[in-house]
Amino acid sequence: MSDTDIFFCGIGGSGMLPLASIVRASGGRVAGSDRSLDAGRLAPKFDYLKSLGISLFAQDGSGLQPGMTLVTSAAVEDTIADVVRARELGLEHVTRPQFLARLLNSAQRSVAVGGTSGKSTVTGMIGWILHACHRQPTVMNGAVMKNFVTPSAPFASALVGDPELFVSEVDESDGSISLYRPEVAVLTNISLDHKSMDELRGLFAGFLGAAKKAVLNLDDPETRALAELVTADKRIGYGFDSPGADLLGKNLELLPDGVTFSVTSDGERHAVSLPVPGRHNASNALAALGAARALGVPLADGAAALARFAGLKRRMETVGTAGGVTVIDDFGHNPDKIDATLATLRAQPGRLLVMFQPHGFGPLAKMGDELAASFARGLAAEDILFLPDPVYHGGTVDKARGTDWLAAAIGPQARHIPDRAAIGEALVAEAKPGDRIVIMGARDDTLSDFAAELVDRLARRN
Repeated sequence: MSDTDIFFCGIGGSGMLPLASIVRASGGRVAGSDRSLDAGRLAPKFDYLKSLGISLFAQDGSGLQPGMTLVTSAAVEDTIADVVRARELGLEHVTRPQFLARLLNSAQRSVAVGGTSGKSTVTGMIGWILHACHRQPTVMNGAVMKNFVTPSAPFASALVGDPELFVSEVDESDGSISLYRPEVAVLTNISLDHKSMDELRGLFAGFLGAAKKAVLNLDDPETRALAELVTADKRIGYGFDSPGADLLGKNLELLPDGVTFSVTSDGERHAVSLPVPGRHNASNALAALGAARALGVPLADGAAALARFAGLKRRMETVGTAGGVTVIDDFGHNPDKIDATLATLRAQPGRLLVMFQPHGFGPLAKMGDELAASFARGLAAEDILFLPDPVYHGGTVDKARGTDWLAAAIGPQARHIPDRAAIGEALVAEAKPGDRIVIMGARDDTLSDFAAELVDRLARRN
């Protein structure tokens, strides 16, 4: 990394913060702005960025200087002051995925993790395996990896190591997955999220075609269909229900706080004990083992490392227990993730009191029917689902489908209460010993604060 100044507009975003910290730790001069900083929100995150030696500015153009490169996230409009000022100065302006692709594509060895669900967890697992096996990877993740959290690095969504061994999750939602040329491409699954299924099939086919090796979930019908297009010499298939898989999982046992299974490949067989729960995480572990093996890590070493994988923040994360009520914080926001979370939670006893905050009116318009079906299928009769109004950041958007519509589509377990604070009061009033409160949603860092406040209120109630 050169010492060229990089200015990140939207530096507090889940995809921007780890990039900025990687560039800074690699010797680059870094500055940035964020509308949440201007609004006085998320102070701990911005204090952390300052502690890395990153300069922060108001989002008014004042931080831009001649010679800088401006990096913007997808949420940043061309009309905001930083972008206008960069144009006036004639600065290079790239998007976050374009900048990330430069780092990944220039590395000698690289892994790009794609798919509708599981990307962040698989990226964290691969990063942890490589780190535990002394390979010193650089890891770019969209979620905080608990294995790497320290008092001085509370927002450890990046790990800085050798820039020539680069692991990153990559996103298909804006089509930018076509920018990446990884040595190893991982595809976890394909289901409805941001784009139509036909668009997704085309994007992921191109993603696999650009890689030297492809690690593919053969238990997922859509991924299995794309696997047919990948030549046998570059295909590494994994699964529990696919006898032809190169990494075949067997003897899966779902425990309250983890999973155990065995993995067989080329006559080798190894036991895996994973301290994060859910069948979907067992599948994620197979993906990570396949990618690590493609980089030369012995299967036995990868399996052993996974026994110490601590998981990710906001992935069915237990925030605390008070008065016999457990509060869980979860990133679930599309049908696939919601299915996985509810299936894992329903496998254990206790009523679920869920708050799901949709991350915009757009997602409700695109996948509202599928979201309704996931909740209707995944909730038991005694469970209660509270739905606040969707996140709205301004601008023009079709509001024909709101959470009142979603509640009606789900059925009797769902209650639309527009104000989130009122839902907090309802949850505390309703919760009884043995219940589990689950806070679900994406693209809103205050959800974690909301979950933590509920634990405090339940403790005071008791």
